[in-house]
Amino acid sequence: MTNALIAPPDQRADGPDSLVRLGGQRFCTEQQPSGQRVEWLKEVIGREYANVDITPPQDMVLFNDMLIYPWQEGVRLSPIQSNAITLERLPQEPSHSIQDYYFMVLLTSGKYKLEQGGREVFLKPGEMTIYDATEPHRITIPEAFSKILISIPRKILDPRLNNIGRITATRIPSAEGIGSVTSSFIQSTVIQLEQFSRPQFQSLSQPVVDMLTLSLGQIIQNKLTTTSHRQIMLIRLKQYIKSAMSDPELTATKIADATGLSKRYLNNLFNEENTSLMRSLTEERLELCRH
Repeated sequence: MTNALIAPPDQRADGPDSLVRLGGQRFCTEQQPSGQRVEWLKEVIGREYANVDITPPQDMVLFNDMLIYPWQEGVRLSPIQSNAITLERLPQEPSHSIQDYYFMVLLTSGKYKLEQGGREVFLKPGEMTIYDATEPHRITIPEAFSKILISIPRKILDPRLNNIGRITATRIPSAEGIGSVTSSFIQSTVIQLEQFSRPQFQSLSQPVVDMLTLSLGQIIQNKLTTTSHRQIMLIRLKQYIKSAMSDPELTATKIADATGLSKRYLNNLFNEENTSLMRSLTEERLELCRH
């Protein structure tokens, strides 16, 4: 799969034939003097994707090769290959409208770590995730890799899905179901770029966005279902505590034994309300005393 993303040697200087035919662009560090590559790459990524700090690899040369193909309504397809690199979004506001995007990442070779919103995800080849270009994030890639990046304007994705911010830096399952279909379709599209006419290529934009929407919707629904279940558990737990308040020796161990839940899980439930099991128990007792 990786070799399909690398243009033959005689095309590497200018990029594959599909760039001209499909209206794409190529940005490659090999086209720059070695001493200027870090600043050049930082400028290009800031202009085309997001304002970031770049930490180049310590044990290999800085190499990054990006192809950007425009799709309909501002959506873009970017096959990218690179040596090891770390990218961290700068705290400044987006300086270009192109940065008001969500980025779908499909790893095709190597390793990839994304951190955003207090979450982190480690991708294996074939797996996908999403992040918000306007929010702080950190991308750590320890070795040579290749990926496919799909840029989707916020104005397109937000009306389709609620709570996208809750699933950034979350793995999108690709072993089966709609995630598997989506991953395979996107990789096949990149492999066949040399075979498409411009109208054919443009016609693929909407199906890709539709499949990505379905894949993300499945993750959101799963998270909402999990959250709803935890909320019900928390309500029942609070009801039990109120009913057992007359026991002066009521402890976390007794509550765990009575409910069949571990003390760690009980505290995790209360953590969602920024408190703990015993703190909540103490507050209930103080409230009872006030009454």
